[in-house]
Amino acid sequence: YKDYALIGSYGDDDNGNLSGSAYIFKRNGSTWTQQQKLTASDGASGDRFGTSVSLFEDYALIGAYGDDDNGSASGSAYIFKRNDSTWSQQQKLTASDGASNDQLGRSVSLFKDYALIGAYGDDTYRGSAYVFKRNGSTWTQQQKLTASDDNSYDYFGYSVSIYKDYALIGSYGDDDNGNLSGSAYIFKRNGSTWTQQQKLTASDGASGD
Repeated sequence: YKDYALIGSYGDDDNGNLSGSAYIFKRNGSTWTQQQKLTASDGASGDRFGTSVSLFEDYALIGAYGDDDNGSASGSAYIFKRNDSTWSQQQKLTASDGASNDQLGRSVSLFKDYALIGAYGDDTYRGSAYVFKRNGSTWTQQQKLTASDDNSYDYFGYSVSIYKDYALIGSYGDDDNGNLSGSAYIFKRNGSTWTQQQKLTASDGASGD
């Protein structure tokens, strides 16, 4: 985002094997220089902090899908905020209904006051995604998103992207055009409610796509 680059390094071992980290680089003219290394305040082995990253304005969102707060590999994500040249952890985000193997944080996307976080392992890999909204310095879960036609091993939430009033969520295990043909879903926000608008599949979709 602008003069900043955020790069994840989920195999880093500062807080234990595969605890993970992320690095902020800042551009000055044509030169990019490392500004800060980010780690979770409660980082532990296997968290895989830095698996996914997203940067918007003064905020960084970093996924740690191996985190264990709500059970093994339930997952989490962390918000960091920049003040001048220093990035500080603002909040750790977890799902209100987090459970083992949800893998929340496998994908993250940040836009203005909204954070979208995928949990592709949720409910026997049907998958889900969570929208968090910022009010002041606090991020609160606004809604859990699931596909209208979800099935086990669809992996909904393996990839996510958010922009303005739209959320796009990938579901690479979906089988509409054959085994693992895949799909994506568009959700639209109206006020504080996100509603599935359309399911997207390829015109030439086939097994394994």
